[in-house]
Amino acid sequence: MDHAPSTSDWIKIPAGRFWMGGIEDDKFVTSVELPRHEVVIKTSFWISRLPVTNGQWNTVMNSRSPLPTNDRLPVVGVNWNEAMDYCDRLSQMTGRLHRLPSEAEWEYVCRGGSITIFPHGNDISPEHANYYYDERGKPVGPGRLSEAGSYQPNAFGVSDLLGNVCEWVIDPWHPHFIDAPCDGSAWTEAGHEGRRVIRGGAWDHLPRVLRSSWRDWAPENARWDNLGFRVVREEVL
Repeated sequence: MDHAPSTSDWIKIPAGRFWMGGIEDDKFVTSVELPRHEVVIKTSFWISRLPVTNGQWNTVMNSRSPLPTNDRLPVVGVNWNEAMDYCDRLSQMTGRLHRLPSEAEWEYVCRGGSITIFPHGNDISPEHANYYYDERGKPVGPGRLSEAGSYQPNAFGVSDLLGNVCEWVIDPWHPHFIDAPCDGSAWTEAGHEGRRVIRGGAWDHLPRVLRSSWRDWAPENARWDNLGFRVVREEVL
């Protein structure tokens, strides 16, 4: 069984700047990914290398995951409040503050310095991530969850940001980026009550949903079989 995240499970993300949102070359960009805007991440932070697994959930929460299967699979069927509770309990266990990433932090990490549609370029194939259909609707993937870490990490050393499971972030849903913060913080003002941003796409999605800029929302109480999360760790509690 997995244990609570160890030192090797964390990747330190450097401070930096990036352009957040849809790019001109992307034919699938929608208004919810615009306007594209520069974000400056002023301080480094740590993020979990992989999405939280069933085994880690069982250890930290001292209970079986909602949809218990292989301990190395990402935990799914967890709503937003339960993901927040996991972060609180991990903070108590370790004495260091843990939280969900902001939407801006998530995209910064996902891009890994890239300015393309996907982190590795303007196209994607099943070797890059777990997704089921190609754009013509033809099945090309396994059609099920894969174990966390099954795909190569990005330039920052973080894995599985695209495909496999969508990921909760801390931000409430806004249907655009007008007046969004430019410092990497969570956009907590004036969002839709009860809706939270999800990112990354999942195992049962088309490639267009795995783009770095793709974003959508889910009800806070959603317990979907393709929705999980990963965690940010602060330097000190």
